[in-house]
Amino acid sequence: MNWLHWSLLSAFFAGLTTILAKVGVADVDSNLATAVPTTIVLVFTWGIALATTNTGALQMFSKRTWVFLALSGLATGLSWLCYFRALQLGEASRVAPVDKLSVVFAMALAGLFLHEKLTLQHWIGGAFVLIGAVVLAWK
Repeated sequence: MNWLHWSLLSAFFAGLTTILAKVGVADVDSNLATAVPTTIVLVFTWGIALATTNTGALQMFSKRTWVFLALSGLATGLSWLCYFRALQLGEASRVAPVDKLSVVFAMALAGLFLHEKLTLQHWIGGAFVLIGAVVLAWK
């Protein structure tokens, strides 16, 4: 499978996550509700990593790798905490499209910090994502 197949699977599971989380977050503290799937993700991903990877590979991680993966983990945690609270307060069909503005943020940050060349195609696609999110969130 190539990147597109994995991306589509990711999108499907993210969509499924939204529906399952919306039902699960009802009538409970959103921060506590976020902790449950996060713990499952922790156990699940470590299980897969240990089953498919040589654990000695961890020793090959540079300090820079550890720092950026840790920061990524913090950003993920903050994203999930905000997302679960948004799901608790709003409709999943409106929260999810706004959350997908992460696509626009990722493209902008990739251009700014990774010096990736943003083409006209990126700008047009990003504009469509932005407009779509606004239209779907509008009440």
